[in-house]
Amino acid sequence: MSLDPRAALRVALAPRSIAVIGASDNANKIGGRPLAYLSRFGFQGAVYAINPARSEVQGFHSFACFQALPEVPDVAIIAVPGDLAVAAVDECAKAGVSLSIVMSSGFGESHAAGKLQEQAMRASAHAHGMRIVGPNSQGLANFGTGAVASFSTMFTEVAPADGPIGIISQSGAMSVIPYGLLRARGLGVRHSHATGNDCDVTVCELATVVAEDPALKLLLLYLEGIPDPWHLAEAARIARDRDLPMVVLKSGRTAAGQQAAQSHTGALANEDRTVDAFLQEHGILRAQSMVDLVDSAPLYLQGWRPKGRRLVAISNSGAVCVMTADAATQENMPLEPLQPQTQAELKTILPGFATVTNPVDITAALLSNSRLFGAILPPIAKDPAADAFLIGIAVAGAGYDVNAFSSDAHQFAQQTGKPLVVAAPQANIAAQFKANGLVVYPTEGEAVRALGLYLTHAELMADAKARQPQIKPPVVPPGDGQLLDEADSLAWLAQHGVPVVPHRLCQSEDQAVAAYKSLGCEVLVVKGCTADASHKSELGLVRLGVRDEAALRDAFRAMQSAASAAKVNLTGVIVAEQLKGQRELMIGGRIDPVFGPVVLVGDGGKYVEAMPDVQVMLPPFSASQVAAALRRLRVAPLMAGVRGEPAWDVPAFCQAAVAVGQLMLDPKAGICQLDINPVMVRAQGQGCAALDAVIYRKED
Repeated sequence: MSLDPRAALRVALAPRSIAVIGASDNANKIGGRPLAYLSRFGFQGAVYAINPARSEVQGFHSFACFQALPEVPDVAIIAVPGDLAVAAVDECAKAGVSLSIVMSSGFGESHAAGKLQEQAMRASAHAHGMRIVGPNSQGLANFGTGAVASFSTMFTEVAPADGPIGIISQSGAMSVIPYGLLRARGLGVRHSHATGNDCDVTVCELATVVAEDPALKLLLLYLEGIPDPWHLAEAARIARDRDLPMVVLKSGRTAAGQQAAQSHTGALANEDRTVDAFLQEHGILRAQSMVDLVDSAPLYLQGWRPKGRRLVAISNSGAVCVMTADAATQENMPLEPLQPQTQAELKTILPGFATVTNPVDITAALLSNSRLFGAILPPIAKDPAADAFLIGIAVAGAGYDVNAFSSDAHQFAQQTGKPLVVAAPQANIAAQFKANGLVVYPTEGEAVRALGLYLTHAELMADAKARQPQIKPPVVPPGDGQLLDEADSLAWLAQHGVPVVPHRLCQSEDQAVAAYKSLGCEVLVVKGCTADASHKSELGLVRLGVRDEAALRDAFRAMQSAASAAKVNLTGVIVAEQLKGQRELMIGGRIDPVFGPVVLVGDGGKYVEAMPDVQVMLPPFSASQVAAALRRLRVAPLMAGVRGEPAWDVPAFCQAAVAVGQLMLDPKAGICQLDINPVMVRAQGQGCAALDAVIYRKED
């Protein structure tokens, strides 16, 4: 028995022998398709058909039962229903099969009893060292080895071709829809795997093995959930080590992400935001649609090493130039002007009414002089302002030397070695550029969108490779925890490096007055301190703008009355300095049941839930990573100061967020959830301070 649980997965991708339990002579049935594909797509290993009713199935000798096989197969395909499938799994496990693909349905996807059957199958398999793909799996298909153990109709409808792209999906349909779209673009696909119900082997775990394939240049995943993020993190690490990009299309929401939580943080840090943070942390691009997943795929196969986002656009249409500029702005791809020397050289080539800054508009003069296109490319190739290029051929055909255009564009691409996309709406024109190895899209918008995603992914991968993010073990959520009162919450933060507002916890009016004098501030905040409620202002337990002793005594008594009316117990009354600053921000933390510690940073104040403007981060992280997250907020333009206001002390806030991240990672602290809202950020150099805090903590 192998000690490596993934060894069986490697065997399944290149097995020496495959048995089909429930083999059918009808190649259009679930038990028949795998036999047809193994024969048709060049599988070189042994194939064993098991069907007690027939002596031969699709030209293969048929065995009456599993025990009659001449050897124990590496892989068993189980295509029999219900209890027969459960029994077949047990039989295969005891015999020493490495992996079973259970195509049978009617299990956990249908009813609760089916989940129990899945658990029993998994337990039986693991007891004997066997792994299970499925149940309800469409199967595994490796066109590199011919091991096409799948019943997908797509492989009949769209002829396969081995290539540098892998696809792994829980859904059978989503394992072959991108396959079909990629094949329609002339791209080869090596792996197309569907794991089904994931009762044992998940999409993420399978990705750790598929990512090892040296022939791959791109790995695409479709996920409906991420129950085992540690496997996905490991797959990302393996992929990064060999510069293999991973793109994920994630749909659906988990129950944990939907449920209401005890604080602002739980409401804001929904599962989908956390998924985004996790994927970004590990250098994985999240596609927003099937279009994104497929359209950018050809760009990954070019072998480019992008180093920036600056775009230079070249077209024979002014409208295409304008629309390219709009699209590039949306994708955060600046079109910087070409160098004066480059512009001067272009002016000697193009007519006086052409535009030579960026975008470069050749104009309709290209029709009368097809050599203009080839003439302008060499000087542009030398310009340092470009990290990537778009060539837009709005209209061409009779009177245009398109062969020369495509040849010149190919030479230009080879000379620069930088990402280049072509927009050509005419199919015959596009075909000539494609024939020269260029990536072509029908419109400039599609081209820029795909290029923008590709460049974003290159940045994510480079950042993750430099940081080498941690692969965290499975999470054991600590439970709900007990609410601390505000004084204890602030004390916890102060002990762990988070600056807090100057304050005192008082048990009497006289203590409150003494606190006022010792704080030495002009304006006070007075708050009832209780562990019975997380939000105090709604209960009348907050009084702002207290400026003298009489007002302080009145506020103290008001806190006691409000607490009595709300039927909450006070542990005291907090007297604190009413700090002023540039902006109220917030820091939150929670233990996600799947991803573990999660930290939020963002705009704060009382409208934080009504108008959320937050970023989710997974600790540990650095102050520079917090600063980068803050720059993605809608309020980011205010940080440098506007209309004469001073800049915020962003570095101080970043250090506070790092401290919270470390606190959330500390198992001894037992923090289940926390909200620091607001964190008053003062002018640059003056620091920041937590004005209020809510902490739920699990006692030791």
